[in-house]
Amino acid sequence: MTDKALRLGTRRSRLAMAQSGQVADAVSQVTGRPVELVEITTFGDVSRAHLSQIGGTGVFVTALRDALVRGEVDFAVHSLKDLPTAQPEDLVLAAVPVREDPRDVIVARDALKFTDLPRGARIGTGSSRRMAQLNAYARAHGLDIETVPIRGNVDTRIRYVHDGELDAVVLAAAGLSRIGRIDEVTDFLSIDTVLPAPGQGALAIECAAGDAELIAALGALDDPFTRVAVTAERSLLAALEAGCSAPVGALADLLADGQIVNEMRLRGVVGTTDGSRMVQLSTTGPVPETHDRAMALGRELAAEMLARGAAGLMGERAQ
Repeated sequence: MTDKALRLGTRRSRLAMAQSGQVADAVSQVTGRPVELVEITTFGDVSRAHLSQIGGTGVFVTALRDALVRGEVDFAVHSLKDLPTAQPEDLVLAAVPVREDPRDVIVARDALKFTDLPRGARIGTGSSRRMAQLNAYARAHGLDIETVPIRGNVDTRIRYVHDGELDAVVLAAAGLSRIGRIDEVTDFLSIDTVLPAPGQGALAIECAAGDAELIAALGALDDPFTRVAVTAERSLLAALEAGCSAPVGALADLLADGQIVNEMRLRGVVGTTDGSRMVQLSTTGPVPETHDRAMALGRELAAEMLARGAAGLMGERAQ
């Protein structure tokens, strides 16, 4: 390999720059080459519309992928949950590094936990998935909350709480951790309360399918357990024919007997935004040993969910 700098395509947000910087350091270590960040503005970054209105699927990804195809960057880093489930033939997911904490978290005024929020509490989130599950939990436990749609970066969202416009906002633990703000979390939401987005907490490192040398080098950053888990989650999402702004939650976690990981549990949920109707199912089986088996696990659970009426609960169907 040459010692010429590798160009890493990244979104401009503070979070994207932070996680791309971490990947750049790791890639530099495994390749011995410097890595320079190339900032790219995506449609999702400039549009102020809510994700459900602009389609959600691919809005943070397309510009990065276009730069890759044109050869303007050598590889790109995405938040995996933003990736459309269909993989372009000319690009390859070269690495899925070890996943951060996949949970959602609350940042609330007065250091309150979710269940301690006052009656009528206004909770901000741009995610219909979060709205659906928070509202369903509130209905089941006699809580009185109002979910408020918001957009903006992490700083903007937390400022809504500090300025008193909202009582709380819901964010991803992984994002706050990557920008060094995890200590602002007032409550970690249990997976049993809110299932995360498929792929949440994981990063995707993508490059051109024809660059065998770079694919091999980036492969050193791949975590097989994370990859198989997110593959099952994204297969579920794809089989539901839902885009990444649909109210679908999924998480595959590995179950261990002592030090031996022997099973994987895949959980999925879909619901109406007001939380009045939910379909939530899970399946447990051997850890998939191949990509195809992980895909099959997701499809099987999706088929069960569709048989229970999941399709009628999603506002957005993938085109």
